[in-house]
Amino acid sequence: MTKQDTLTISILSPAEVEAQLDELSVLLHACVQDGASVNFILPYTLDDARAFWTHKVLARLKSSAPLTVMVAREGDRIAGSVQLDCDTPPNQAHRADIKKLLVHPDFQRRGIGRRLMGEIEAVARARGVRLLTLDTRSGDKGEPLYESVGFLTAGIIPDYSRDAVVDRLDAATFMYKPL
Repeated sequence: MTKQDTLTISILSPAEVEAQLDELSVLLHACVQDGASVNFILPYTLDDARAFWTHKVLARLKSSAPLTVMVAREGDRIAGSVQLDCDTPPNQAHRADIKKLLVHPDFQRRGIGRRLMGEIEAVARARGVRLLTLDTRSGDKGEPLYESVGFLTAGIIPDYSRDAVVDRLDAATFMYKPL
């Protein structure tokens, strides 16, 4: 059996997110420490990560916001996560945002990000979404992944966000995928 054969992907309910806050916090913390450009900068603590999951994700899920949280597990560890945010204005109900594709550094380069993207896209299709959008740091390791699964570049904005590790501004690439 290969490592990928033991990978399971599932959607988490609000109660499951709450029960797994520690594991989800470890995932986010490890990714930020590894330099992931996911809106946070160093220093970034486990408490900061827990606050994100509690106040930005769990609170929305408990309010019945149209947000989906999906995780990939390798054995008993959360190896990755991705979110589908369908909270769009009335004139954009056909569209959803992909947010926070995270793969723990211990599990990178195993196809987990690709599998999460495929599964979250299937959820989007089932919900009638016809257009997915996302943004990523230009030149980041996620950009080729998104291109390889069919995302197209809409444009690049220079100096869009601060780098997580060093004091510089990075460009962001905005991407989309018609479904």
